Amino acid sequence: MLLVANAEAWPGFKTTVEQLKAGADPLTAMVEGISLVEREPKVRSVGFGGWPNMLGVMECDAAVMDGNTREVGAVGAVPNTIPVAKLAHEVMKKLPHVMLTGEGARRFATETGFSVDDVLLEDSKRVWWERLEKEMTPEQKAAFPNTPLAPLLKTITDPERVRDTTVWLAADRERGIHAATSTSGWAWKYPGRLGDSPIPGAGYYADSRYGAAACTHTGEMTMRSATARTIVLAMKLGYSLTDAVKLAVDELDELAGGFLGGVVIHAVDAHGNHQVTNFRCQGEIRYWLWEDSMPEPELRDATNA
Repeated sequence: MLLVANAEAWPGFKTTVEQLKAGADPLTAMVEGISLVEREPKVRSVGFGGWPNMLGVMECDAAVMDGNTREVGAVGAVPNTIPVAKLAHEVMKKLPHVMLTGEGARRFATETGFSVDDVLLEDSKRVWWERLEKEMTPEQKAAFPNTPLAPLLKTITDPERVRDTTVWLAADRERGIHAATSTSGWAWKYPGRLGDSPIPGAGYYADSRYGAAACTHTGEMTMRSATARTIVLAMKLGYSLTDAVKLAVDELDELAGGFLGGVVIHAVDAHGNHQVTNFRCQGEIRYWLWEDSMPEPELRDATNA
């Protein structure tokens, strides 16, 4: 058994490990761990600790994918909901659809017994408004929120340059290979923006016959390149894990125009190998790893592309 997740997974990674040791379904175990990440205010890119959109509203995205069946459940731009990975799992289990967004996703959450959550931290609300105020003229401030937002979007950046997600991959010869994601998205994003986290083939993809991949940071790039699907498809065509990731990195590097930044790729194959690769992200990039031969999970350094 193999479990890989990015560094932000720390609040729930050991919980998932313990559930996997006890024989739990891998997707259910990952969702339980992610739920703890989503409720941790110190994780500033996921759930309760995340940053709001330009209107000061938290909109969260999440997804799960079963690599045995290639079933997907995804939700996007969901308001008033903290455990969005669980909600995505419910979409997969109970609906004929792949994805719900916005108020429709919130309606389904209510129908399935999810509470209506106050997702925005008071400190996040303060920082959001103080940063927004700096960019607005007195006229814009007086008219807010009834003022054009697109011009403001070009000048505002994340307070901690957070464009991250929590991504989890579980691989087991008997139970298959699966993926799960959750994020609050890009801070000060335009309302309704979806990143790659809920998009199958972009932010994640799993096929138990070959492997899985999931991405963090600049989702606009991985959506343009279908990065996660590229990696799994390359392995289907006979590429090694290393060569499949290199192919995906080369495609990201070929992009021109639009918003360009860094991407971190997390990938596993059906032979028990894993790779976490940093493409152009600044700073230290680390990830969590657990294999059933290890007594405890380990925090390791990603390789640079």
